[in-house]
Amino acid sequence: MKKNLKSLIGLLVFFLIIVLILDGFFVFHNLTGKTVGDVQQGEEICLVYFYGQGCPHCGALENFLGDMQEKYSSLKIKGYEVYSNAKNRELFEKMCEAFDTEIQGVPTTFIDEKIIVGYSNSIGESIEQEIQKCLEQGAKNPLDKIGQAPSKGITSITGDSSPAEEPGKTKLKKKLTIPAVISAAVVDAINPCAFAVLIILMTTILASSNKKRALLAGLAFSLSIYIAYFLMGLGLFSAIQAAGLTKKFYIIVAFLAIVIGIFNLKDYLWYGKWFKMEVPDSWRPKMKVLIKGVTSPIGAFFMGFIISMFLLPCTSGPYIIILGLLTNVATRTYAIYLLLLYNLIFVSPMLLITFGIYFGLTTTEKAEEWRQKKLKFLHLIAGIIILLLGIGMLIALNLGMI
Repeated sequence: MKKNLKSLIGLLVFFLIIVLILDGFFVFHNLTGKTVGDVQQGEEICLVYFYGQGCPHCGALENFLGDMQEKYSSLKIKGYEVYSNAKNRELFEKMCEAFDTEIQGVPTTFIDEKIIVGYSNSIGESIEQEIQKCLEQGAKNPLDKIGQAPSKGITSITGDSSPAEEPGKTKLKKKLTIPAVISAAVVDAINPCAFAVLIILMTTILASSNKKRALLAGLAFSLSIYIAYFLMGLGLFSAIQAAGLTKKFYIIVAFLAIVIGIFNLKDYLWYGKWFKMEVPDSWRPKMKVLIKGVTSPIGAFFMGFIISMFLLPCTSGPYIIILGLLTNVATRTYAIYLLLLYNLIFVSPMLLITFGIYFGLTTTEKAEEWRQKKLKFLHLIAGIIILLLGIGMLIALNLGMI
């Protein structure tokens, strides 16, 4: 009964991962999301703008839009003040994500597929031209783009503007996000689970005394792990944004980080007691059988995708935490760059071990001996970094940085 239950759970996890990979793949090609219906000629068109109380450029824009409202009865204008309203600031961030851009200042105007930052007489002329074009050809409601993949037709105009409420806030987020991504990726990279799998694979291939084949197998395995984890991350990132759970998910993963950090510290202090933050013992025999069946680089490449499922219980923690952070502070394009960086760091030890064995700098026996010797220490490093990351995420939330 227990075996059947475990098999059922395994199958459910497998299908969930496949769905996430496919979702990530489709998003990568801009095929996800609902189709936004065009506003037909003669119907209302929507213009959305974000402003700050006391901002001179915003005041000039508001006067101009008042004239436009009188001139064009089909024009529907929605304004959101962001200096003193946290919910409006959050909406502003989501709109910028939807249009694949960063917050540059206020006022910022969204109409159809166009973003207009700032205000001047020439920008006013551009806005009116865009209004006339939308009235003739129809337009999309900018608010409907939230949670969807950015389209390729987005254009922007930038003029005189004022800073957002906290001028350095967006830059500060970037500065804090990159170290967080690197730190979590390092934790994932030094995970003993991934080391163990690669060492078993290299040992199997080297049994044929073919170093070149072992090198290619190690590189192919690392590449497939890289691709699988990148697509999983992109799929989950897109799903969270589409569901509108970014803030809630962020809070959940912040607490999850603290829990994972404590559990890793437990493995340093009392390794093997109760449970381990590694691949479950019951999975390991099956995983070893699969790996030992690999005899070629092509087999190693495809095996990497399968093994990535086995590695999820002990490597997904830091990854999910970072995804929770990115859904709140990064546009889709910026998130893709950071996910590429994260996974490059994640597979870097695999590449180092592969090249080290090929060039005779180490052996699979020495690599495994080192892994066993440093096992508890690796859990200590992981525990400290992830715990601090979780605490830092909660502090950032309380300070209004997220």
